[in-house]
Amino acid sequence: MLADGVAGTGHSARDHNLGVHHATSSGCVCARATLHGLSPAETTRQTIGRRQKTSDVAMDSATDSLRERFLSEGFLAPVRILDEPDALAHRARMEQAERSFGDLHYRAKVYTILRSPMELATHPRVLDVVTTLIGPNVLLWNGTYIVKEPHTPAHVSWHQDLAYWGLDGEDQVSMWLALSTADETSGCMRMVPGSHRAGRQGHRLTTDESNVLYQGQTVDEVDEADAVTCALRPGEASFHHGWTLHSSMSNRSGDRRIGFNAQYIATHVRQTQHDRDTAILVHGSDDFGHFGADIRATGDLEPAAVARQRELDRQVRETMGRGLKNALTTRLV
Repeated sequence: MLADGVAGTGHSARDHNLGVHHATSSGCVCARATLHGLSPAETTRQTIGRRQKTSDVAMDSATDSLRERFLSEGFLAPVRILDEPDALAHRARMEQAERSFGDLHYRAKVYTILRSPMELATHPRVLDVVTTLIGPNVLLWNGTYIVKEPHTPAHVSWHQDLAYWGLDGEDQVSMWLALSTADETSGCMRMVPGSHRAGRQGHRLTTDESNVLYQGQTVDEVDEADAVTCALRPGEASFHHGWTLHSSMSNRSGDRRIGFNAQYIATHVRQTQHDRDTAILVHGSDDFGHFGADIRATGDLEPAAVARQRELDRQVRETMGRGLKNALTTRLV
């Protein structure tokens, strides 16, 4: 089937002048990728225990450079997607929906009940990066808001996404788009550069009620001195590989930390833990048909869509629960 009515369908990263901003420090690379040329400037990025300096560098081979850096380090951050006012407008739409619907945190496939998430997930700049990283034929497998309330202990332990998602391939990338400031104070993500190259690592379940993850799944053997912080301003995004070790601390700020998280897979990838998994084609064509078709929202919180989303949410949790059984090394009870 062909992508239909998707913002940005048919674009590739080569359609734009990509500026890539990067620095190397102790073997790790934080990449700043933006669309359109920017004047040279220097910014500072904080790492665990050290500070990185990044310089704006326009590169002729931006597409190859982005992919090479992603394959080397396992993530790209920060990537400017939206202007800050546009990002804050999407936050306002999300919070308006909360007032009608209730808690949207970690609701699976939220683009089936709200229009804003699909607009974010199919933004041309997002799809430019995604198609550069995993190819032209792309499914949106999941999308959810991740919210940390101010002055709360909620955190995310070190983990790998692909360890429990049930997917049979590595042609996958996750985007985390900030709708509010995400920094060290508010609990932004941390990544371990190059950790994806080690493949699957053993996870254990924990009973930590403040752990945001589905069952508190945790990788213990992580040297945090190797980690870098991925601070994002509203409208900036990070993209990470499914084997990249990542985590985030609690929100000690006075504002909510809100992000939209979207997961993309190449169309040839299969689901191994559920026979009724679904997705939406957002770029190119799907010659495989491994997934049923999600229905994108045409309005906000329409009753029939809300009912379908509840079942989809249950299926996603069931899939991840089955996948976790394969990822565990020990279980804490």
